[in-house]
Amino acid sequence: MFFTYLRRELRRRRKAALVVASGLALGIALVIVVSSVSSGMSKAQDKVLQSLYGLGTDMTVTKAAAAPGSGGTERPRFEFDAKDDDEASQSTDRVMVQGFQTLAADTVDKVGAQDGVADAVAGLSLTVMKVDGQFKRGEFKQDESASQGGQGGRGGPGGGQPQGEVRGGGASFDVNSFTVYGTDVTRQDLGPLTSSTITEGRTFKAAETDAEVAVVDAAYAKEKELALDKTVTVSGTDYTIIGISTADSGDAAANVYVPLKQAQTLADAKDKVTTVYVKATDSQKIEPVKAAIQKNISGTTVTTSADLADTVSGSLSTASDLAAGVGRWLSVAVLVAAFLVAGLLTSSAVSRRVREFGTLKALGWKSGRVTRQVIGEALVNGLMGGVLGIAVGLAGAYAVTAISPTLTAQLGSSGGGGRMGGGGPMGGGGPGGQSASKTLDIALTAPVSLTTILVAVALAVAGGLVAGAFGGWRASRLRPADALRRVA
Repeated sequence: MFFTYLRRELRRRRKAALVVASGLALGIALVIVVSSVSSGMSKAQDKVLQSLYGLGTDMTVTKAAAAPGSGGTERPRFEFDAKDDDEASQSTDRVMVQGFQTLAADTVDKVGAQDGVADAVAGLSLTVMKVDGQFKRGEFKQDESASQGGQGGRGGPGGGQPQGEVRGGGASFDVNSFTVYGTDVTRQDLGPLTSSTITEGRTFKAAETDAEVAVVDAAYAKEKELALDKTVTVSGTDYTIIGISTADSGDAAANVYVPLKQAQTLADAKDKVTTVYVKATDSQKIEPVKAAIQKNISGTTVTTSADLADTVSGSLSTASDLAAGVGRWLSVAVLVAAFLVAGLLTSSAVSRRVREFGTLKALGWKSGRVTRQVIGEALVNGLMGGVLGIAVGLAGAYAVTAISPTLTAQLGSSGGGGRMGGGGPMGGGGPGGQSASKTLDIALTAPVSLTTILVAVALAVAGGLVAGAFGGWRASRLRPADALRRVA
């Protein structure tokens, strides 16, 4: 009887049921779209941070930045010898530690000994600046007007120096800079190299701790026409290319990767590192581990993924703020409005059914049965709205993923030498570098999780119950006498 009456009433009031279901569907669809876009924002930001961190890294430890004016930085100097041959080209390069700040190599052991640290690996980030070119000697051009009439120069007839000027000559030099990262080849499961995939050749072997071998980023290899088994020259040392790596997202952490000992030799930084990459035993222990390292190891700066997230700006950050703030509040507002409208429409429908419910009560229906009937109708309307809302929401999320709008993420310095990633020159962000920012383009997706669908179903049921509560309360107050008053 319940379902028979329910089906008949919903069919008889199709328009009213569609209005209630549509209102709920709008709110539920908006929740799905906003939630999926927010999830896409989080994944996009994770990609950005992954390109900085390296897989598996929870935090990095770098040397605390030197106070202004304390002489913590230096400028590279380039010196050239004079040569008689004008056509001779000259070349020189300088290998510099990114950020000009280093830690003692035993810092990695001190960090690894802290409570809550699962693993710690050190690395050395370098910038190489190479200057190539040549000087061209100028030619002296004598002033002919001054030499006419026997005037040979400033000192009078036939004496003194000839008058004229030096013309032409000068210098032409190219400046090339690239980044080099020294990696601990015995422990390659942590650090920036893990954010790239070896697409040609192989990675380092554990025995190659001091071998003259290198892994080169694919983009840099293409730019400089480097290939597997060829060599790349760094400060006069030829390194055999054993592998080509491709960054999983964004730019690579460095242009060239070499064993840590080789990087220390290149930079004349024996037993020095720039960055210690740390993995915590538990994600809940990241902040306590950070505090312990800063307390127990003086002169260091600890940077976590949360700290890095604060440095991400650009359209990705703006869109994320809108999705998290305005989008969610808009979803809540639409849902509340939809619930209220559904409740009011259901209550209004009950008012128009006074004769019907009064007659049913006169025939022996209890108030509870009438209330259950109204709630049942409202619940079905809510479920219909849920199905429609899920369909519209999934379509909206699919449209966002199909269009894949491009967002930009600008990564600024996190301060204190705490940046971890990027591959720009002059400290524009290699692992542990600090200074200039870099910009990444990220394609936005809108993944819909099972949790989001379950939330949508729960909202549909809640909307039906809210509407049913309005109508049920009104129906429970009806008396059989009300029906008799409306009999024509």
